[in-house]
Amino acid sequence: MTRTRKIVVWSCASFAVLIAIVVLVLVFFDWNRIKPPLNAKVSEELHRPFAINGNLAVVWAREADEGGWRAWVPWPHVIAEDLTLGNPDWSKKPQMVTLKRVELRISPLALLAQRVVIPRIDLTEPSADLQRLADGRANWTFKFDPKDPNAEPSSWVVDIGSIGFDKGHVTLDDQTLKTQLDVIIDLLGKPIPFGEIVGDADAKKALEKGSAPQDYAFGLKVKGQYHGQKLDGTGKIGGLLALQDAAKPFPLQAQVKIADTSIALAGTLTDPLNLGALDLRLKLSGSSLGNLYPLTGVTLPDSPAYSTDGHLIAKLHEASGASFTYENFNGKIGNSDIHGNLSYVASQPRPKLSGTLVSNQLLMTDLAPLIGADSNAKQKARGGESKQPATKVLPVEEFHTERWRDMDADVEFTGKRIVHSADLPFTDLYTHLVLNDGELSLQPLRFGVAGGKLDAQIRLNGRITPMEGRAKLTARNFKLKQLFPTFEPMKTSFGELNGDADISGRGNSVAALLGTSNGDLKMLINDGAISRGLMEIAGLNVGNYVVGRLFGDKEVKINCAAADFGIKTGLATTRLFVFDTENAIIYIDGTANMATEQLDLTITPESKGFRLFSLRSPLYVNGPFIKPNAGVKAVPLMLRGAGMVALGVIAGPAAGLLALVAPSGDEPNQCAPLLQQMKEGKAPKTVK
Repeated sequence: MTRTRKIVVWSCASFAVLIAIVVLVLVFFDWNRIKPPLNAKVSEELHRPFAINGNLAVVWAREADEGGWRAWVPWPHVIAEDLTLGNPDWSKKPQMVTLKRVELRISPLALLAQRVVIPRIDLTEPSADLQRLADGRANWTFKFDPKDPNAEPSSWVVDIGSIGFDKGHVTLDDQTLKTQLDVIIDLLGKPIPFGEIVGDADAKKALEKGSAPQDYAFGLKVKGQYHGQKLDGTGKIGGLLALQDAAKPFPLQAQVKIADTSIALAGTLTDPLNLGALDLRLKLSGSSLGNLYPLTGVTLPDSPAYSTDGHLIAKLHEASGASFTYENFNGKIGNSDIHGNLSYVASQPRPKLSGTLVSNQLLMTDLAPLIGADSNAKQKARGGESKQPATKVLPVEEFHTERWRDMDADVEFTGKRIVHSADLPFTDLYTHLVLNDGELSLQPLRFGVAGGKLDAQIRLNGRITPMEGRAKLTARNFKLKQLFPTFEPMKTSFGELNGDADISGRGNSVAALLGTSNGDLKMLINDGAISRGLMEIAGLNVGNYVVGRLFGDKEVKINCAAADFGIKTGLATTRLFVFDTENAIIYIDGTANMATEQLDLTITPESKGFRLFSLRSPLYVNGPFIKPNAGVKAVPLMLRGAGMVALGVIAGPAAGLLALVAPSGDEPNQCAPLLQQMKEGKAPKTVK
């Protein structure tokens, strides 16, 4: 053997022996010796007490998943037992996290490329006690010493594939959210396939989007408080969080009750390291949509009891802000059905809700909570705090305008068929709701009513206190025979109701807005009929009395009814209010005070033809809206119409009302000649 060959052989042998020695040292080394410096170093970096209290060992084993020659390279499997991570100094509890055991394996070949590749970490019996104080300090945030700005960034990369876990316990005490939760995680008796929970159709869709979701492996039990409201729930989750494979779905399923709101969800979480996206079937139900505000921060109106079932997709790391889409949902609000799509984007300066909603059959009573007009019993059932006084008609419940600036909205709503009652047929509804920085507009708010249209433009400015509101309403072509379908004499009528209103006011309820309102109200009815029976159908007991005093039980044809009110600071005063019937012309004047809800009206009839009224004095209607009084005034009957013409006070209002006269097919409009005479300063012709 030559000298050169001897040197090579001895060098290789020495290297082999050195490797063998290193391997033997690594295999038989007592890793517990490094625990004190390791614990000290981690504690120093985290500014928290950290300790591996139990055994620390490294076991070398080959990886079956590795192919080729790599399969012969043993990997170190690190096992640590009884680990604890302490709390910051301000916490009264000593430990934040405890672990019975941690096991992980490291790729040795990746270390040559300055990569720490850990395919999987397994946690045994994890327990975490999470806290956040009212000042924002949280024990899950760590203080790290600032790095030298001139230092070179580390070239080492840490790559963790997934985290596996078994039964555990998590508590949360968050004073900023007024939330305290206690979560217990435990193994299911046996894994449950994903499709068995969500259904075959949803499982197939999840599979089409990428990787197949894993089975449900663990059960959850949670109780406590969320935003100060009692919470109780159960659920199921998978057992492996894929941190690097963002497309691999993690299964979720839960049923949670928060106060009177019930939530049921089933689906997947993707990119769990960053809480990247949710894809869930979501069911919601509760006593009022308004009660979702403290839970979600989404401003929704008060409503009757509701339930919905739809598909929720959430993308939590969009550049414009986290986005949530509740698509193709179906449900009920009260006794009305509801369907549609809604999107919520947590954008700046305010989040925004947008979408399209449709109801195929909408009950008018289900709209009452929108303006605080539902009964006290229904308000109490949905958790309402305001109560409508028994002596008041106008709704006093206040709008939550302080919530209007928390988000913006752009939502279209269509009610294809409205169910009110057989006596007053609203047929359909469409509105476009826009909420922008506290200002709410319904433009238009359009109802189909009795063959005609009620078109409203409503703006409510919640940026100021009290709220400022304005409503412009136009009523056109309401068919009288459809307004009162059960009143036989109206079935052959060609008459219509037309009207205009322009009212503005300030206040945070309907009662306050009308009680401070200013504006005008005009209404015109032609070719109708009236009787005590009609007043009973309309529920107008005082009207029943008045008609009975004027006409007895007889049904009387109305040629024209015209009304013009001026409104100032909530006081509506008659400019012109007249009924032209086949037997008499009836003048009404006085006031309706919407601030105090008091009526003060005088009704003066003038007989036509040879029929004389037995009534020798005018009638009065006064007292509260909810139960007004009616009777005969203790003064002689006067020629009201002639006096008004002499004063010239009805010419202007009559001219204004002429604009509401609309053709009624081939039938002449009975209001046109009456108003024309008044416009010209002439009293309608009567015979006494």
